Amino acid sequence: MYTIKLNFEQKGLEPVTLTNVEEGQTLLEIALKNNIELHHNCGGVCACTTCHLYIEKGMEFIDEITDREEDFIDRAVSPKLNSRLGCQSLLLEGSGEIEVTIPDQTQFLGE
Repeated sequence: MYTIKLNFEQKGLEPVTLTNVEEGQTLLEIALKNNIELHHNCGGVCACTTCHLYIEKGMEFIDEITDREEDFIDRAVSPKLNSRLGCQSLLLEGSGEIEVTIPDQTQFLGE
C-alpha cells in the first residue's frame, strides 16, 4: 500500500494526502477516484499532455517511462526531469511514499 501526497501549483488548492492506495493503478486513476481534478483530454491513453505532473518523491515506485511517453512530455508545458504523465504512471508492486505536484491546470483552459 502506498501513501501519496498531492501538491498543487494552482493557488487556493491545499495539498491532499491519500493513504492505503493499492498498487496497479495509475496516478491519473487514483486522482479521479478521489475527486481530484487532473485533466485527461485523450482519455488516459498517452496521446496528449494534459495529465502532466511532477514526481517529487518516489519515482522508484512507478513504472519506467516509455519512449512514447517521453515524446509527449517534451511537448508538455514546462517539462522537467521529474515530469511524467499521470495516465502512464503505474504504481509498481510494493509500498512506499510518493509525492506529486500537479501543475496549474488553468493554463490548459481553451485547449
